[in-house]
Amino acid sequence: MPKAKGKSRRHKYCYNVNRKRLYRSARRRAAPRIACSHIRHAWDPQKSVAQNLAEMGLAGDPNKALPIPKKLLVSGMEAESDGQQPRKKIVRKPYVVNEMELEASLPEKKSNTLSRDLIDYVRYMIQNHGENYKEMARDEKNYYQDTPKQIKRKINVYKNFYPEEYKNFIESLKTEKMEVQ
Repeated sequence: MPKAKGKSRRHKYCYNVNRKRLYRSARRRAAPRIACSHIRHAWDPQKSVAQNLAEMGLAGDPNKALPIPKKLLVSGMEAESDGQQPRKKIVRKPYVVNEMELEASLPEKKSNTLSRDLIDYVRYMIQNHGENYKEMARDEKNYYQDTPKQIKRKINVYKNFYPEEYKNFIESLKTEKMEVQ
């Protein structure tokens, strides 16, 4: 089989190109990626990151935002090392922080659900075997060969996710048993 044409040609490395400088300058020009929509809408591309964050009332460096005062012991009394009062910064865009606090205070919606297959599996096991987990482990519908403890854990997960549905299911089983007797 013949060689590819371009493989026989020797590739030369250009030694006089500073690749670090090229990479650094490209990074400097790129705009920062902002995840929060409130900050993104209030962002001014003409200003630096520190200036933008200061206008919004946010901190770029958490150590400078809430400094821990260094205290010196001087003849039994505590005195601050710098002795200056921190000056107040002017917040020109306070609505950004207010919107972020409002969004953070909203309750988080639970999106945890169980698969329909798992729910059917658990209901089948409870319906046929009750609380006998060893029998459940030997059942032919136990395709994944779960141990009794694994089945018990799955049933407890179902109880925690759908407590009302579980109670209704157990009550319906009790009424079925009473009708049979």
